[in-house]
Amino acid sequence: MKHLAIILTLVIVLTSCKSEKQNNNTQKKEEKTMETQVKVSNKDKVVALLKSIETGDKTPITYINPDKYIQHNLAVADGLVGFGTILQNAPEGGFKVNTIRAFEDGDYIFTQTDYDFFGPKIGFDVFRFENGLIVEHWDNLIEKQPENPSGHTQIDGTTTLTDIDKTEANKALVLNFVNDILVNGKMDKLQSYFNGNNYIQHNPNIADGLSGLGQALEAMAKQGIHMEFDTVHKVLGQGNFVLTISEGRFAGKPTSYYDLFRVEDGKIAEHWDVMETILPETDRKNTNGKFNFPNN
Repeated sequence: MKHLAIILTLVIVLTSCKSEKQNNNTQKKEEKTMETQVKVSNKDKVVALLKSIETGDKTPITYINPDKYIQHNLAVADGLVGFGTILQNAPEGGFKVNTIRAFEDGDYIFTQTDYDFFGPKIGFDVFRFENGLIVEHWDNLIEKQPENPSGHTQIDGTTTLTDIDKTEANKALVLNFVNDILVNGKMDKLQSYFNGNNYIQHNPNIADGLSGLGQALEAMAKQGIHMEFDTVHKVLGQGNFVLTISEGRFAGKPTSYYDLFRVEDGKIAEHWDVMETILPETDRKNTNGKFNFPNN
């Protein structure tokens, strides 16, 4: 009996140690998983989420707050339901998504993406985060166009991020440019924002340089087409890249303007843009507004 008691004691001790070891291993795995999730940057979360539209990967959906996802694309229903509806209505062959540029400004991530999304498109997306989860989304999409008169596409050009320490100065420069030139038409200030005629243009209808911009505006005027900027709703930037989101009219239609600028040595050096006609209220699938930003 004495020997049996000793054996039973050893079995209990060994079982207890094994159970404790398994619990420790499980805890370590959970801690490692949590640590990995924490290490995923907001920028990487957005890029992964956009790519999941193509791949069907379910993990990036967990980066969206399921209880609060405010949708500002007026053609999409609010919340995760709207996001899911898009995926369910994918055409045969699915979607293609290639994010070209991604930037971070505080709680905001903004991207430029080459889509095959119900046809080839170029888009800018803006996501807002709270506590590591996406809670809000804005975007502008346009049909993909051929190269412009200078041979540039809507997405080519440098992707190199520099001058992080100049972010706020560059945002102020670009905001002043948009307000002075595009909103208020103070054309006497135009040349002060550029280094001579050195200006790379990615708009599909405009050639490089201030000369190309002038020629395009002149040609539009002859056709009775006017581009009007009324209000700048948001300015986002990181380093040498700055995105402005503005409202106005193009050829008489209410228009949303997303303009991405690259700044070099205190001057505007490069420009990409997407113009989108704003849906009339009768065609909208949410009531969140195209330009409603927190603190606006």
